[in-house]
Amino acid sequence: MKTADVGRVRLDLNNPVFQENLFLLQKPERHAALDTLNKLRQMTWQQIYRDNGLKWEKIVSVRSHDGIDALYSFRITQARRATAYRDGDFMRLLTIAPDHDSAYGKK
Repeated sequence: MKTADVGRVRLDLNNPVFQENLFLLQKPERHAALDTLNKLRQMTWQQIYRDNGLKWEKIVSVRSHDGIDALYSFRITQARRATAYRDGDFMRLLTIAPDHDSAYGKK
């Protein structure tokens, strides 16, 4: 790891559900999602927590699985939110919701 990368968030995009959600997006939304992912990998966790555009929020309406402290959602495109959890330096991405409320388990 380069010195400039120390403290930056590391992305885990390997979840098959996340990948399917990403690849099924229409081209403009897929590009917007990729732009957001590129932005995330250049940020520290403190920057993510404070970034008003991402709207990083803890999901309290859904119980997390064993070994996961909490689930979070954030704006990945103008119209969609993604879900993820923090695992040390890694942001493990889980889903891209088809609409805003779905990210919170309300549909």
